[in-house]
Amino acid sequence: MDVTMERASEVYDFYLAHQQPIAKARLMYGILAWRHKPQVTYADGARDVLRSALRSGDPILISANHVRETDPFILAATGILSPLRSHVGRMRVLAKDELFEDPDQRRKIDALGGIPVFRSKDHGVRAAMSAGQRMIDICAQRMAQGDYMAVFPEGTCNPDDPARIQKLGSGVGHIATRATKLGVSPWLLSISITYRDVDGVGTRPLSVINTAVRMSDAGLRTPAAVTRHIAADLQATVDLGAGRSSVTV
Repeated sequence: MDVTMERASEVYDFYLAHQQPIAKARLMYGILAWRHKPQVTYADGARDVLRSALRSGDPILISANHVRETDPFILAATGILSPLRSHVGRMRVLAKDELFEDPDQRRKIDALGGIPVFRSKDHGVRAAMSAGQRMIDICAQRMAQGDYMAVFPEGTCNPDDPARIQKLGSGVGHIATRATKLGVSPWLLSISITYRDVDGVGTRPLSVINTAVRMSDAGLRTPAAVTRHIAADLQATVDLGAGRSSVTV
């Protein structure tokens, strides 16, 4: 089945039922960590809170800033190098639909947990909105089944001013709140990605993991409230990363 806008309903039916090959996913995440070698660091106390979130049994919705096309690889590498490694094979990441066009590349993205997104800039507002509602439903259902979800809520790369996140779409808030209606209480986790010049090494990524927040504990009940929280938290995480490295693009 081709991943096309015309077959969006079938595409999302497929990704609702799709299961990652866990062993292959862990191998691929490990290869990405070996290849890109991101330095992974945490806000104060964030590692312990993340472990508590993992033990809770509720899903985690990960939001990351978007600076380069390699960011999804860095995020995957961060996962295997952090306590999130225990959930590799049950982690989903939203990716633009054009990445699913080549059959070989699609097999890799499927193994990494990709779910396609049909963007309005590529397909028009009306068509993308209809497909987007179905995509949100699928993401919420996957989270209710125990999968974690990773998104780049800026929607596009931000090479011009990576120190300031772009305006977020409301989709991330709708995913989280729709998941709560299916009986789970998601945790919201921000991870920032920056790139820094290291003498003798070249450019090396730095990932900063901030403190996860449980939606129910924070009283976040609407898509707008969730989106505002993620925007502020993700900016704080990017600021934390900038304080630990010189940002380069």
